[in-house]
Amino acid sequence: MPTPVKTSLDRIVAAGRDLLEEGGGQRLTMQNVAAKVGVRAPSLYKHVANHAALLTAVAEATIDDLVARMEATDGSLEGLTRSYRAFAQDWPAGFRLMLTADVAPETRDRVSDPVLRVSREMVGERHALEAARLLTAWITGFIEMELLGAFKLGGDVDQAFEYGLAGMRRALAPDR
Repeated sequence: MPTPVKTSLDRIVAAGRDLLEEGGGQRLTMQNVAAKVGVRAPSLYKHVANHAALLTAVAEATIDDLVARMEATDGSLEGLTRSYRAFAQDWPAGFRLMLTADVAPETRDRVSDPVLRVSREMVGERHALEAARLLTAWITGFIEMELLGAFKLGGDVDQAFEYGLAGMRRALAPDR
């Protein structure tokens, strides 16, 4: 009779996400995940091939959550960027991991699609990719500086974000 399954990929990924947020990438080890789900480390290999596969699974689950949040907005430039920022504030280590992890192209496409759609609506098909890259670079840079505590000149960071968002709206105003 086969031994009962003591964990699942979903539990492993959830534990990995928690460990990542608790202590960064150095806490996201096979041993730590195994301890958190209550199994021995070799048992994880029934679900994930290795540490790299664990990182990919955690990154993909993080992207799935981000996509769900973005889909829950009104789809506007403002809704998408505000949800992206709120997500990064809630999951800062996961946010960084999803930007650097090796994930399937279709996973990346799912998170890019809403940004490309709003860019296409604003500037048209011809410059949609350039607009999406501009928007993504601005918001990701802003968020990364915010997460690092790099805004040290005073002032209201939320107000600065809204100012930048209004600037993005003006920069991407249709001039077709």
